[in-house]
Amino acid sequence: MKALFYTREFPPYVYGGAGVHVEYLAEELAKLIDMDVRCFGDQDVTSNNLTVKGFPFENPVFDGADDKLKSVFKTLSTCIQMNAEPIDADVVHCHTWYAHFAGIVAKLCYGTPLVITTHSLEPLRPWKREQLGRGYDASSWVEKTAIEMADALIAVSEETKEDVLKHFNVDESKVHVIYNGINLQQYVTTPETSTLDEYGVDKTKPYVLFVGRITRQKGIIHLVNAIKYIDPDTQIVLCAGAPDTPEIGKEMQDAVAEVQKTRNNVIWIDKMVTKEEIIQLYSHADVFCCPSIYEPFGIINIEAMACNTAVVASAVGGIKEVVVHGETGLLIPLEQQTEAPFEPIDPNKFSRDLANGINTVINDKSIRENMAKNGRKRVEDYFDWIAIAKQVEALYKSII
Repeated sequence: MKALFYTREFPPYVYGGAGVHVEYLAEELAKLIDMDVRCFGDQDVTSNNLTVKGFPFENPVFDGADDKLKSVFKTLSTCIQMNAEPIDADVVHCHTWYAHFAGIVAKLCYGTPLVITTHSLEPLRPWKREQLGRGYDASSWVEKTAIEMADALIAVSEETKEDVLKHFNVDESKVHVIYNGINLQQYVTTPETSTLDEYGVDKTKPYVLFVGRITRQKGIIHLVNAIKYIDPDTQIVLCAGAPDTPEIGKEMQDAVAEVQKTRNNVIWIDKMVTKEEIIQLYSHADVFCCPSIYEPFGIINIEAMACNTAVVASAVGGIKEVVVHGETGLLIPLEQQTEAPFEPIDPNKFSRDLANGINTVINDKSIRENMAKNGRKRVEDYFDWIAIAKQVEALYKSII
């Protein structure tokens, strides 16, 4: 059997959780079946059962397009290019709306069975209109079309499955819950501290860590607004880059600058760091904070848990299936607006509650150590890529 992944992200060009998912799942599936990956970029690699081919995203023909529409037009163009070479795979598997149009074309033109993994859903990310303008209508149409014509859908959590059934016209029997996973050999606690030294983290003081893109979805602004309530002795390490828009990038910049006026232990690493660096940061953090307002799964939480770090996270989406309240971390209730953009009804209360959770864990060593131990065990029990790859392989066989 042979499977073909369509994806925007693949190493060395990974900036989010979906890219991490694709990288590790492809690697594990290649131990079971033949794997092709077609992605955005210039990759051209063959290793054992895995072949990776990149296709260009930048195209001067779109230089004159509206700035908010350029990425949509380039995406659709790249998806066409990804289909120009014949397909000999038994199944095509798409990841994120950026690659869904390639899957649509493959199913229509080659008749190849189509699998879609729903890493996130456009109807639940209305803030993307800030980024794409009317292009958000195009991305939503691509996603809807792909999901409703797919032969099988993978939801990364039970709540995501419910969202798929609520927002799309699909048969429930086609939707399968298969969690994200982690490489348990790679994500382990390390004694190395060179990354902490490089970015000026004081190894004698506790710190809370955030990792993620600067986007409404990840809720980083709410964590920044919580800093004034966090114990003054606790360092704040924000590993945050790749803002969705210049506007949210500026909002983040202004918010961090404001809190830095009153405390000098806020460290902002405004770039996407390497795996080795992030594993060091996870390993020595006292708390990892995930303040997302929408999160189908939250792979960053299992990365932190695998590195024996307690988690304080918002009680939304798939996070509630990953973090066990009181055992591997604390889940912070988030009362949200029922209509877009789904922000907290009382943002100040949410920020204060995040801070209280962080303070509680940092100030109690026994709680923190128990959560760290329980978190690692939970990841080992439920989120191993080896077992997850076998579930995906079985799904492929069921539709071929």
